[in-house]
Amino acid sequence: MSSAERPHSVSVAGVIVDDGGRALLIQRRDNGQWEPPGGVLEPGETIPEALQREVLEETGLKVALPAALTGVYKNMTGLIVSLAFRCKVIDGTPTTGDETNALRWATRTELADEAYAIRVLDALDAASPPAVRAHDGVRLV
Repeated sequence: MSSAERPHSVSVAGVIVDDGGRALLIQRRDNGQWEPPGGVLEPGETIPEALQREVLEETGLKVALPAALTGVYKNMTGLIVSLAFRCKVIDGTPTTGDETNALRWATRTELADEAYAIRVLDALDAASPPAVRAHDGVRLV
């Protein structure tokens, strides 16, 4: 199937920030990448429902709604539109899940992969209006 025939998917990412200005990152089991918790919306699921579900599944934490939209990102090669939100924890203890190998709190200087780091940086900076960016899966374009 060519990219023209393949539909876009929509995902959410929850950037949880602690009192020290660090963001909670997960290490994904499927690819080993460090990124904010999140994933693809399921059919019939609202964006806030997906955000709460994905963060809970991957971190054991329940986040408050509404969460602040901090950016909209398009993976130009993967055809994924991702909505990133700055989240506040209201319940739970950080723990790994079926999709996560590890969790860690990272400062802005400890962020590596540009395509995912920019989501965290935009959430930490919390600009208004939200950032709108594109990337190729690794680098901003």
